Amino acid sequence: MADEIEKVAIVISKGSLEGVYPALILANGARSEGIDVALFFTFFGLEAIDRRHYEHLKVASVGNPGLHVATLAGGLPGVSSIVTHYMERKMDHLDIPPIPEFLEMIADSGAGLYGCKATCDLFDLTKEDLIDQVEAIITVGDFYHLAAGGQIIYT
Repeated sequence: MADEIEKVAIVISKGSLEGVYPALILANGARSEGIDVALFFTFFGLEAIDRRHYEHLKVASVGNPGLHVATLAGGLPGVSSIVTHYMERKMDHLDIPPIPEFLEMIADSGAGLYGCKATCDLFDLTKEDLIDQVEAIITVGDFYHLAAGGQIIYT
């Protein structure tokens, strides 16, 4: 019998709707199983916790092979908004909460949300720029200490 997972550390590096939701679904599922969770937001994944952007994430319609739309068509004005609206409707129908509510729910369940210090420095972001649920801006080394003994998941 395999050892049970007691801790997961999830790295979120994409700032699109389809880049953030898988990580949040994994985190929520882990917490519901009693597994400790640390979410580490880096590079464009910081969009999910940036208070100016987290309510407005969109599906990437250009070069997204999962959409089965030609790159040229995906770049037409409004395509990303239409696909985003469609996905949000489908998720609402399945009772999947919007990103802001999902982040709050996951944080309230005891998961830790952290911003990457190097990326925050790169993008001139401070803790005040991030949503209230973010515990801290930490270094990669700090993240490795949080993740010690856990499974690391990269989305």
